[in-house]
Amino acid sequence: MFHTPNLVGMKKKYVPKRINEGWGLQHMKLYGVDDEIILSGANLSNDYFTNRLDRYHVFQSKELAEYYSQIHHAVCRFSFQVLPDTKSKQGYVMNWPVTNAGPSPLDDPEDFISAASISLSKLIQPPATQGVSTSMADNQTYVYPVAQFTPILKPDQSTEFPAVTSILSTLANSPMLKNSRWLFTAGYFNMHPVLSSLLISSTTPSPDSSSSQGTVLTASPWANGFYGSPGVSGMLPAAYTHLSARFLDRVAESQRTNSIELKEWRKGTVNEPGGWTYHAKGLWVTLPNEKYPSLTFVGSSNYTKRSYGLDLEVGAVVVTTDNSLKERLGQETEWLQADSKPISREDLRRVERRVSWNVRLAMWIVERVGGAL
Repeated sequence: MFHTPNLVGMKKKYVPKRINEGWGLQHMKLYGVDDEIILSGANLSNDYFTNRLDRYHVFQSKELAEYYSQIHHAVCRFSFQVLPDTKSKQGYVMNWPVTNAGPSPLDDPEDFISAASISLSKLIQPPATQGVSTSMADNQTYVYPVAQFTPILKPDQSTEFPAVTSILSTLANSPMLKNSRWLFTAGYFNMHPVLSSLLISSTTPSPDSSSSQGTVLTASPWANGFYGSPGVSGMLPAAYTHLSARFLDRVAESQRTNSIELKEWRKGTVNEPGGWTYHAKGLWVTLPNEKYPSLTFVGSSNYTKRSYGLDLEVGAVVVTTDNSLKERLGQETEWLQADSKPISREDLRRVERRVSWNVRLAMWIVERVGGAL
């Protein structure tokens, strides 16, 4: 069991357990068997097999399976071993094996980070001699593994945030890609401000909504896994609504209201018969004059400040010229949006969607003490 070096001392003592994940956690989702690896954002708890929507991408590749296995084993060497203990209230104890590659983060956070940096940096950086392809033949697909280990890497050599910002910067600045389209989705809408700025700048002002270039898809409050939750965590759906409203304000200020569409996904109501939750995350890019996406990000990241500053994340960038795969990626974007509808600034200003002052205050406090949504 991984423990972040960011939640120690007084923070660990006083931050409520129900929300302490806001200070960072192991968020990777890897499922490998033999020469196959599944990249997903799903935890594989019961909800994911019954009433929670997510993405699952299977890669049949010995090289990829071995690579992600190495990542998994490396993180395990910096994690606690969970052992049964009938005498403890929890029924288990967390033991730090002497064979681990560094000290416990609870005992010595700085040395823990130093040891983790040595082990992980060489895994997530491509070999210096590895060439980069500048062209692609027909029916080819490239998979580029990416990882974000910011809380345990000094210096930070993570690859996911640089990859996504580089791609979005190219969309925003390349005349050849001016009319590209994109779909961005995250169940918990709290997009990193750099990403939201790049997504907005990658579009152009449009006189009407029929030529929308970008779509943001997120869970409605009634499809959020924290909806109706007791205590502080029950504020989270409203917090994400507040962040959605702020994003739409930025879109309007940039005169992109007709260029970027925000959609909320809802299928019934959480904790009621037939109610589903939405947990998918990803980015798809469709090139000018093409019908289907040629690029997608798949993996565990929610693309938030927490994802890129506090959590451990892994994923992949998939780039393809294969028409069959592009069509399947297009179908994926369609069924993800099947139970969604557009949401406007006016919708979020309605009485039933207004965010109370205590939610705004709680968001401010969490950020001030080093946490993130």
